[in-house]
Order: sequence, then C-alpha cells, then structure tokens
Amino acid sequence: MPVAIEAQGLYHIYREPEIETIALRGADLALDRGTWTSVMGPSGSGKSTLLQVMGGLLEPSGGAVMLGAEDITRLPAAARTARRRQRIGVVLQRDNLHPLLDAAENVALPLVLDGRPRAETRERVDDLLERVGLTARRRHRPAQLSGGEAQRVAIAVALAPRPDVLLADEPTGELDEETAAGVLDLLAAFRDRDGTAILTVTHNTLIADRADRRLRMRDGLVVEDD
Repeated sequence: MPVAIEAQGLYHIYREPEIETIALRGADLALDRGTWTSVMGPSGSGKSTLLQVMGGLLEPSGGAVMLGAEDITRLPAAARTARRRQRIGVVLQRDNLHPLLDAAENVALPLVLDGRPRAETRERVDDLLERVGLTARRRHRPAQLSGGEAQRVAIAVALAPRPDVLLADEPTGELDEETAAGVLDLLAAFRDRDGTAILTVTHNTLIADRADRRLRMRDGLVVEDD
C-alpha cells in the first residue's frame, strides 16, 4: 500500500532553563493508507511527542516528516498549518472542540477556514454527523455533550477535510468501556470506508489490539513491532 505519511529520523528536544529533555532520538515510522497503527509505551517514552511532530503541531529538532513527497517540517509555519488542516486530522484526549460552537459548527470550522463552498461544507457536515450518530445533537455545544459524544464530534472534525491521515492521542482515555468500544468501531469504519491511515498512541491494550499493527516506543525510539 502507498505510504500516507512517514517520520524519518525524528529528534525533538524540550529546552527549559538549565534542563534539556530529549523526547525523540531518531524515531522512524511509516503509515500506509487504509491501515491502523498503534503505538504503546511507558509515560515519557515519546509517544505523544511523535504524534504531535508528525501532525505538524511541534517542529522537530531534527529529521523529516514526509507527507507524500513533501517534507512538512521544512515549510513555513503558515504553510505547515494549511497542510495539517487539509491532510492531517488530529484528535487529542480532550479539548478538541471550540466551546462556543455547536457540534455542526465545530465540524464545519476546518472547511470554512479552508474556504470550501457553503454547499460542500453543509453536505460534508450532514454526512459526518450521520456517520458518527449525532445528527440529533448537531445544535448542542460541547458542554451539552457526553464524553463519548464529544469524542465522536472530534473525530468528525478531524476527518471533515478528508485527510490522508488521522492521528489520535489516547482517544478513549476518559470514556467507559462501552463508549470507548463505540469510538474504536468508528475509527475502524473510517479506515475501511475511506482508506484513512490511522495512528493511535495509547497506554490501553484494548485500543492497541484493534489496530492492524502494534508498535512500542522506548526512550524516544520505535523499538518493537508485534
């Protein structure tokens, strides 16, 4: 399968006064289209940093992130933001949604920012809310949604521009087991129907077991492939 995104020799150093923390030490990872990869590892192993660098949220200290034939780490900040908005969806454990916008407005936001036509935006929002089972909750703001509903809206937001890649950091971390299973079913459905390449970073073996490929990180490196 074609590679959707690839991390090549990534380094990332967090610098504070008199302290340097090396979070990534030459990490490599390639995600194929239509596959789900899970990365596990202890706290501090570099999982979340790897996801944020691959998603263009952090600039690496060294290495490259290839999105197709383009190294997005070499782009100016504005161009990198545009590539992320168009081609990389990111779902965090919490705080994915704008609190003053309702569910439909949150899903529409990346499309509006990208200048998509109104008719296209409306059609995409309607389709995604139906697919995540929240058509009846479209006018509810995040504070009026349950944790599972908010995460399903967050997935719809991340996938609204039809990105090549979905990166999810502990996407079920605060959900009960039944609700978490529903969120994971949703990720699998988008992988199967749309060919989205998915990366989840997690401590949860239930999430890892749903993936096609299971990796581990230790000391800033991908060190094991199950």
